[in-house]
Amino acid sequence: MAPKSNQSKTPWQDALGDACRNLQISAPVFQVVSDRRGGRTAWSSRVVVYGSTVSARFWYDGKNLNNAKEDAAEVALGWLNGSSSNPSSPSTSRGGW
Repeated sequence: MAPKSNQSKTPWQDALGDACRNLQISAPVFQVVSDRRGGRTAWSSRVVVYGSTVSARFWYDGKNLNNAKEDAAEVALGWLNGSSSNPSSPSTSRGGW
């Protein structure tokens, strides 16, 4: 399921919230995480949905925290729809920097 095509800045987060409502499960809970890398800090996100923690695929610069949450929401939505079998596999990619 693709996100809504409206002008929202959080289309994947919105789509995940809608999916949770439709499935009558608890709303997703996002967590922002950081990792100190030399002189910089990388940021990512994870979301707890239906009792599972789903991590974003990539790490982001601090100014792109919404992208991290969108990434986690996209992965979680895929998992809820059966597109991904392992929601908690760790990601070590530095994409988005």
